[in-house]
Amino acid sequence: MKIRIAEGKPHVMTVADRTGGHQARCLPHLLTLRMLASDNAEAPSPWLAMAEVAQATDAILAEAEVAGREVRAATGDGLGYSVFLSVRLSRLAAAAGGAVAAAGAGDFTQLRRQLRRFEALTSAIWVVQDVSR
Repeated sequence: MKIRIAEGKPHVMTVADRTGGHQARCLPHLLTLRMLASDNAEAPSPWLAMAEVAQATDAILAEAEVAGREVRAATGDGLGYSVFLSVRLSRLAAAAGGAVAAAGAGDFTQLRRQLRRFEALTSAIWVVQDVSR
């Protein structure tokens, strides 16, 4: 744990401080995905939807991976957490791949389904990291 000095008062930097920024940086990307998954959203062209989905899911995956490494480093958690998080990240990556494929195929019904799954898995990742704090 690092200690920051703010206005002359020490502040212990918690795991939540370290990972909260990662979760916050995911919000704009999650909003993009929610707009694409909306039932009343106008369907963009498949190549544009595919690019937006790929960019947003890649950014979220990257933030989740970095946050997971920071939780492991801060808590000294052993192999159990690493394996559990690795499985969660693999499921999240698979959902991202499914969403990108559905967008590229122009299958917006499947895209909405995959994006909802991706969002649920993303929420689960943050819950796991919150519990580890």
